[in-house]
Order: sequence, then C-alpha cells, then structure tokens
Amino acid sequence: MGSEGLEGRFMDARPLLRRLLAARLGSSDEVEDALQDLWLRVAGLDAEQIDQPIPFLCRMATNLATDRRIAAARRGARDGAWEKIQPQPAEYADPERIASGRSELAQAHALIARMPERMREAFTLFRFEERPQRDIAEHMGITVSAVEKLLRRAYQFLHENREVEGADRTRWRRPGSGRSGDE
Repeated sequence: MGSEGLEGRFMDARPLLRRLLAARLGSSDEVEDALQDLWLRVAGLDAEQIDQPIPFLCRMATNLATDRRIAAARRGARDGAWEKIQPQPAEYADPERIASGRSELAQAHALIARMPERMREAFTLFRFEERPQRDIAEHMGITVSAVEKLLRRAYQFLHENREVEGADRTRWRRPGSGRSGDE
C-alpha cells in the first residue's frame, strides 16, 4: 500500500469523505464529528490487509453515517416520549391551589376525627391503609356486611358534614373540565 498507509489515504480522500458524509448527515458539525470518529477508527487498522483503501473508507463513512442517523432517530423518539409524559405548566399547583388544598385536607381530617370510633377505624383502614373489607372485618371482629354499612355511613357522614363545614367543591372548577357549579 505504500509508505503513506491508510491514514495517508484518508487524508487524500478527506474531501470525498466530507461530501459523502454531508450528503447523508446534513449538518456540518455532524460531518466534522463523523470524520473525527472515522479517523480514530482508521488509525487503529492494519493497512496491509486492505486491498482498495478508498472504497473501504467510503464504506466505513457510509456505515458511520447510517449508525448516526439511526441513533439520532432513537434519541428523538426517546426525547419526544419523555416530553409527552412531563407535566404541563397548568398541571402544577399554584400557591392559591396549594393553600386551598391544605385547608380542605385539614377540614377532611377534622371531619374524620368527629366520626364515631368504629366508623373512623373502618374508614381509615379502607381508604388510607387500602386494606380489603374482608381483612377489616377480621381485624374488627365483625362481618363484611357490617364493614360495608360502616363505610356507607362514613361516606354519608362526610357528604352531609362537608357542606356544613363550607368545603363544598361544586362551585370550584377544575382546569379543563369545562363545568362549574356557578353556571
């Protein structure tokens, strides 16, 4: 192959390789990065085993461009999927909503504290500890039907007393819901 070796042939063919990569990659920055990668790969090869260095370098450049396009497409798909699942600015709570939510939570805790003890225990085990009604019945020493009745009365208690406490949410409108209690 001569004294120049594959690196010398690379330097001779650099304008050709640059045009080839530019046609496949487009961006001049991307072309320069690809040429640098190609140079690093060529530097580690044994030039004695390559019969036709210019077609070999062109094939390496073409393969490198294809790999880069595939990687860019995957990266774009991954980034696009990530952006789709990110919360939008309207989904973040503003300070007013946070304060309102904390107030409602405090009212809900106060209402739950005012429930009769067995009703509160059944409700707490079911809603907050997410235990099945059968487990609650065994824990409390009552039937599943009795647990259902306690839960039904707990929900009724909350519903009736919520309006008394002033925590009626029907007048508020959730963003994007399109309905309001004031209409």
